[in-house]
Amino acid sequence: MSTEHAHYLDNPDKSGPPPQIDVVATVPGAPPAPEGAEAMTIRVTLPPKSPGAPPHRHSGPAYGYVIKGAINFELEGEPVRVVRAGESFWEPGGDVIHYQDGNHLTDEESAFVVTMFCAPGQPMLTVVSPEELEARRDRRAPTP
Repeated sequence: MSTEHAHYLDNPDKSGPPPQIDVVATVPGAPPAPEGAEAMTIRVTLPPKSPGAPPHRHSGPAYGYVIKGAINFELEGEPVRVVRAGESFWEPGGDVIHYQDGNHLTDEESAFVVTMFCAPGQPMLTVVSPEELEARRDRRAPTP
């Protein structure tokens, strides 16, 4: 974390300790939100073994934080990774396919909060067809 992200506000009227503000993640060079975008924040709770949403894309960038458990996270061109409680993730949106966001745990639920910047008139999530998945198969990172 750079000092430009350090947060301390001197409050002469304070009656207790100051808030603790921790930067969880930053995304340098993140893509801009679509013009006129609507910001939407949702909480997703995944039961044990839930595969999450089917392969999909978002019309704008999305920034998330796992609040409970662990999720499998896979974007087109990147290997699947496990994002655990207290860790964050982001995706650029647009043409990039989001392959996985399922529960990594088989015996407890996982949950995350995500803020998405949706293009006006677009759904927050568009499922990718099996035909497109097959046509773009070479863009998916190999699985170990």
